[in-house]
Amino acid sequence: MLLRKHPIITFTALLVTALLVWGFWPQAVWVEVVESRRAPLTITIEEEGRTRLIDRYVISAPVDGVTCRVNLNVGDSVKQGDVLLGIRPLQSQVLDSRSRAEATARIAAAQSALRAAEEQARAAEAAAQLADTELQRLEPLLGQELISREVYDQAVMQANTTAATKRSADFKIEVARYELEAARSVLDFTSGERAEEDESIPIVSPIDGRVLKVAHECAGPVRTGEPLLEVGDPSALEVEVDVLSADAVKIKPGMQVLFDRWGGEDSLQGIVRTIEPVGFTKVSALGVEEQRVLVISDFTSARETWHRLGDGYRVEARFVIWHESGVLQVPASSLFRYQDGWALFVVDDHVARLRKVEVGRRNGLVAQILSGIDEGATIINHPSDDVENGLRVRVRALE
Repeated sequence: MLLRKHPIITFTALLVTALLVWGFWPQAVWVEVVESRRAPLTITIEEEGRTRLIDRYVISAPVDGVTCRVNLNVGDSVKQGDVLLGIRPLQSQVLDSRSRAEATARIAAAQSALRAAEEQARAAEAAAQLADTELQRLEPLLGQELISREVYDQAVMQANTTAATKRSADFKIEVARYELEAARSVLDFTSGERAEEDESIPIVSPIDGRVLKVAHECAGPVRTGEPLLEVGDPSALEVEVDVLSADAVKIKPGMQVLFDRWGGEDSLQGIVRTIEPVGFTKVSALGVEEQRVLVISDFTSARETWHRLGDGYRVEARFVIWHESGVLQVPASSLFRYQDGWALFVVDDHVARLRKVEVGRRNGLVAQILSGIDEGATIINHPSDDVENGLRVRVRALE
């Protein structure tokens, strides 16, 4: 009767009711989805570092005298034995009995230092031979899978370290010999007689390398021990990285490290040699005091790949703390806290289903899933507050 008497009112009421039902009916939420997958997962500690020379030699004045003008510039190549500059003795300089005895004692001390350096070189050579023998013994065992890769990497690191120690010991012998010559020159060139105008003490380079610093360029008097030049071998580089003390305890000698953003396209590989046992306080960019520790690493990549690096160059180091292949993982942005644990939303037939999961290791971008979902599950990435358990969802196509 109502429909016959008032058809327009009845139709309007039905339309308003239908619109209200449609308006308050739960609508599907647009979401972005990803699939859980198995892939390699690497956990790293990233910090900035810089390169430095393993052996740096400061050429100092062996005697009081007058230097000539230095014609070397920073970056110039020098050979072992090349004369870098000369020092002319001071005029009217006479050695008394006490000074002559002291000069003789310095010669004896330099001779003892040379003998000590030679003994250290012999010990370093023996250690290097032992490390090489151990490495050669472990190579066939690694091929037969009788030892782990970590044991072999430790042997490689030991061989590299002992070889570097041997080279450093050889350099110390050369330095000790030149120090002995410098000590002898005090008696040879310093006397009561008037020095000839062309008489000078040659200062030679102890190694093959490059000039790193020129501390005294102009001609003028210098005192004994005053630094004149710094030379070093750029081919013998190491990397120092200061890390937080809480991260330093996770890093071990022999651990793999990757160097990025050093100027080349590919990452350089290295290995941790030592973690210094003494920390220091450093103020961060935010003004927070932090306790940091220096970690020293060596390059294991071929020399040709990083030969353009020099002393004090910036690199970004990534210490590989943990790595495993075939890890079930999801983006870390898909996880959220739920009942003292972790959970995520799985899309099942266009419906969001809440799943509690057990999370393992994380690297900031992805997280390892130990249980709760299977490989290939459709996961909602960046779930908003509108997503609830049992809510219908619509997948947004990613361009």
